[in-house]
Amino acid sequence: MLLKNCFYVSAHDGSALTDVDIRIEKNRINEIGKNLSDRSVAGSHELNIDCSSCVVIPGLVNTHHHFYQTLTRNLPSVQNAKLFEWLLYLYDVWKNIDEEAVYYSSLIAIGELLKTGCTLSTDHHYLYPENFSGDLMGIQFAAAEKLGMRFSPSRGSMSLSKKNGGLPPDSVVQDEARILEDSARVIEKYHDASDDSMRKIVLAPCSPFSVTPENMKETARLAREHGVRLHTHLAETQDEEDFCQAKFGKNPLALMEDVGFVGNDVFFAHGVFFNDGELQTLARTRTSIAHCPSSNMRLGSGIARVREMLDRGITVGIGVDGSASNDTSDMLGELRNALLLQRVKYGASALTAREALAMGTRNGAEILNFPSAGMIKIGALADLALFDINKLEYTGSLSDPLAALLFAGINHQTKYTIVDGKLVVDHGRLVGENEELIVLKGNAISRKLLEARS
Repeated sequence: MLLKNCFYVSAHDGSALTDVDIRIEKNRINEIGKNLSDRSVAGSHELNIDCSSCVVIPGLVNTHHHFYQTLTRNLPSVQNAKLFEWLLYLYDVWKNIDEEAVYYSSLIAIGELLKTGCTLSTDHHYLYPENFSGDLMGIQFAAAEKLGMRFSPSRGSMSLSKKNGGLPPDSVVQDEARILEDSARVIEKYHDASDDSMRKIVLAPCSPFSVTPENMKETARLAREHGVRLHTHLAETQDEEDFCQAKFGKNPLALMEDVGFVGNDVFFAHGVFFNDGELQTLARTRTSIAHCPSSNMRLGSGIARVREMLDRGITVGIGVDGSASNDTSDMLGELRNALLLQRVKYGASALTAREALAMGTRNGAEILNFPSAGMIKIGALADLALFDINKLEYTGSLSDPLAALLFAGINHQTKYTIVDGKLVVDHGRLVGENEELIVLKGNAISRKLLEARS
């Protein structure tokens, strides 16, 4: 593939390249320069794409999501609810999720992500209904392969049900022996640690209010035994702080330290309620954060101290979070909200456009352990997002085309998205599956779930 005459390219060293070509061979960036010659020869054709109106950035990296929640967005009963109330209502819907729901919700979320520039994503699926059969993570990997997403999902878990002092009902939790057994199975079956892997596994107990400390400790042990990343929700709301103090006599991060769930292989979702000392702990242990600004605003959870985290050397990535607490999987839009929300808290210079883009690319790739992703340079993975900037909504913004993607625009969709050297979004449309079919099936499954609850 040859990307011709790229209007603006965001290079790995922060420099801007203009009117350059990018050659992709197999799944890597092979050459960057002006007026590169076509290498098509007999029996082999090099696809040429005119990028003269495109801003080219590294593919965005989503560090926190719940794909299944695309089926339960925007429910009137919880549009104005706080997290715990919101969860208690939705557990009664989600307990009926089946194999078809997992597959199509994954297509919906992955499709939205790809169309808004995301080429690498995790997914935190912690919900295992008692009547669910089949290989849940295998279903998700099938959806990712269908659409062409580089995918590093987490084998989530909940073991602390309402009867044992937790939040979720019995119908969506598993016993800890089963959790650990299946966690080992999915690592063995799906985890590929290679540099250009399309499949990596993360282990992710849901939260301090839905798993036991013992489950956290044993999951951390298992993950480190196999060299995979660890993830959980942490310090998202004041209610979580109060729960941990009442049940364990300590704050959420202190609990995580006790069970060995900190370190450079750990990333927490949210991290809104960290005090100064806890920020120092995160920096000292090199524990990372998946910042989810839209969800934090949507649920009224608060504003994470991202500016202070970055200043302390804490690696912060971006996550869209679940589509029922955000209502979109708009990855570029999430970067814009991250930029603006920090300015609400810290002022007009709190976060720059390039810092937000770094969080959404290089930082995210580092968090998910994909060292060759999240950058544009020779030898890097050919994961790219191309935005057509020759549009009405970008008119007058071309003094800084890169920042224009966050400050300007009314449509966050790419013209082209490339993953592993393959075109997966072409002129704004998914290549791997019919979008109308996904919409039709997704809405039908959503209606079925809502009717089952009522």
